[in-house]
Amino acid sequence: MFSHYRAPTNSYHQISTYIAAMTLLKFFYIPLLLLLIFSCGKDDDLANQSVSLDVLVSQNTIAQDSVIACASGSLNADEFITYLYPRPGVTDIRYFETRTDTVDENDYTHYQQIDLEKESVFNGYMNKFTRQSAEEKWVIITFMENEVLNLSQAIHIQHRSANTRFTDQIEIDPSEQGSPLFDWTLLANSKDAIYFQVVSDDSDDLLSGTYTFETQFKYYDLDNVVLNITRETPPDLIPDQTYGFTLMGVSENNWVNTFAQISFTASP
Repeated sequence: MFSHYRAPTNSYHQISTYIAAMTLLKFFYIPLLLLLIFSCGKDDDLANQSVSLDVLVSQNTIAQDSVIACASGSLNADEFITYLYPRPGVTDIRYFETRTDTVDENDYTHYQQIDLEKESVFNGYMNKFTRQSAEEKWVIITFMENEVLNLSQAIHIQHRSANTRFTDQIEIDPSEQGSPLFDWTLLANSKDAIYFQVVSDDSDDLLSGTYTFETQFKYYDLDNVVLNITRETPPDLIPDQTYGFTLMGVSENNWVNTFAQISFTASP
């Protein structure tokens, strides 16, 4: 039935033109697609590259010394831990460090962002970054709050030359029910500028977080408290329940000289 059918001459011309067009499109399209893929990959690589703090500062309205942060050593000689208090609602928490501690800590061009895992402390009430490094250096923590870039003071990492002392030697006077008195006079270091103390429950939830210049704190008496990160009035301690007490003795350069933790039972 189809043996005598002959396609019109112009059909052959159309087919030839179509094949040529497809060949030409294939010739240009594939390299263009590869170029776009490569460009996107390049953009991703650039986005993941280390960011200099001075660049970030130049792009934002900033608030200096407005992030509460400090750092301590570790039982591992080549490890240090940076702690921070992220106020509710903050975003984009970043960790910056210098290569060594011999640079000017106030010159932001020396600080590069390092991508570290942000870990939870006291069930997220605070955060920490753990860093493996044999080098002493300076660290700054930043976050965004209400479209303002907030920066911590420079933290002097001294885990090699003046590592943190870890202890549980805290004296507790439980004589007043529900209001134990914590005393660490014997742990005082001449380099301490302020003391940070936390009372937590047996689930590790923070009940109170306070700062004092004095070497004692009475739960929950604010008479000698100079800075308070407790968001709500904490509950009364329940008799015979187990609680935790954490202390950091912090120097002017935000290095933790002494880190103490102890469990205690509330008096009946």
